Amino acid sequence: MTEKTFREVIAEAMSEEMRRDESIYLMGEEVAEYNGAYKASKGMLDEFGPKRVIDTPISELGFSGIAIGSAMNGNRPIVEYMTFNFSLVAIDQVINNAAKMRQMSGGQWNIPIVFRGPTASAGQLGATHSQAFESWYANCPGLKVVVPSNPYDAKGLLKSAIRDNDPVIFMESEQMYGDKMEIPDSEYLIPIGVADVKREGTDCTIVSFGKVIKEAYKAADELAKDGVNVEIIDIRTVRPLDYETILKSVRKTNRLVILEEAWPFGSVSSEITYMVQQKAFDYLDAPIERISTPDVPAPYSPALLKNWYPTPNQVVEAVKKVMYK
Repeated sequence: MTEKTFREVIAEAMSEEMRRDESIYLMGEEVAEYNGAYKASKGMLDEFGPKRVIDTPISELGFSGIAIGSAMNGNRPIVEYMTFNFSLVAIDQVINNAAKMRQMSGGQWNIPIVFRGPTASAGQLGATHSQAFESWYANCPGLKVVVPSNPYDAKGLLKSAIRDNDPVIFMESEQMYGDKMEIPDSEYLIPIGVADVKREGTDCTIVSFGKVIKEAYKAADELAKDGVNVEIIDIRTVRPLDYETILKSVRKTNRLVILEEAWPFGSVSSEITYMVQQKAFDYLDAPIERISTPDVPAPYSPALLKNWYPTPNQVVEAVKKVMYK
């Protein structure tokens, strides 16, 4: 085991897969000469050269389309967006080409491609740089959506995403690139579509994903002081979503709180809420509570941002509410 940062394991996962398979390459803005906007491809240009680590113009629509075309011709591209806010410029290529090609071609073409980069808020970057589009992409059949919350999961899931024969949206966070964790020196994979129970508990289930799950851990520590034992599930993959792990936990704890860094309308938490009440209604001892960002664009002001981002105290209050405390 070696302690490594989130950015280091992202580069490590891509490099390991590129050594294994010469059809894999990385392209995006500043991924080569600059070692990545967040240094998540550091050293890769030196090892693989400019034909496999490619700096692109500021044209997400253009280089996304090139990557999809090359995937149709036998390559396995990794496309980095400097932030998924910028992926909106390429959403036609992602939704109408990458996600649809296998079905529209009658299975003649797979699109083995990974679109990766930061998601959601990164502090004071303003409303147009602080958006979470997991539910947008997960709404589209043909795409898989992965949102790891720690370096260990990120490496194993990214390697699986690169090997997958379908397009995968792989969402990270600028605010997690410096997170450190003990990582096995030997190779490992984490399957896409399998949630992870991060903490065992009996009193209430908390479901979350991405960097905001850290607020759930803080809340769990506070609740433990009052004798409340919560179970925390990291879904890790938004699509396909591991419903059974969530349902199994709810059948045990009889209560559910969902924590998500996104707008509430049409969110991932909305989908989870529907499925739980559909499949485990008789097990619920209280209505499901969800915590999201307010239904407004992210503020730039630090004072407003502090009140916009979900907090551990909100999680504590939601758990107490479903427990009628």
